[in-house]
Amino acid sequence: QVQLVESGGGLVQAGGSLRLSCVASGAGRIFGTYAMGWFRQAPGKEREFVAGISWWDDSTNYADDVEGRFTISRDNAKKSVYLQMNSLKPEDTAVYYCGADRNIKVRTTPSGYDYWGQGTQVTVSS
Repeated sequence: QVQLVESGGGLVQAGGSLRLSCVASGAGRIFGTYAMGWFRQAPGKEREFVAGISWWDDSTNYADDVEGRFTISRDNAKKSVYLQMNSLKPEDTAVYYCGADRNIKVRTTPSGYDYWGQGTQVTVSS
C-alpha cells in the first residue's frame, strides 16, 4: 500500500511563492513507475488538474492557468514529487493533493489515480 503525504502549504500574499512536496512511503522501487499528478480543490468546486509528470520520460503537463508559473519535478531516489508555485494568485487558493497513477501517461482527470495524499492547504491573500 502506497501512502502519500503532502507538505509545504500555507498562507502567502499574491505574487509570492510556495513549494509543495509529496513523499511516498510503501512504494519501494516502484515509485519510479508511477506517473505523479498535483490536483487542487477549492470549496464548492470539483478537484481539478494542476500539473503532472510521467515516469517514462519525465515529461510534464500543466493546466493552462498555471503554465509558466508552476513547475513540477520528481526525485525518484527520495520517492518525492514537488510543485514549485510562483507568482501566486488569490484564485490559486485551494487544497492541493498529489496523486500516484500506474498509467504511463499523465492523466488530467482524478479518476484512475491509484493513491492520494490527504492534501495541503494553500491560501493566497490579495
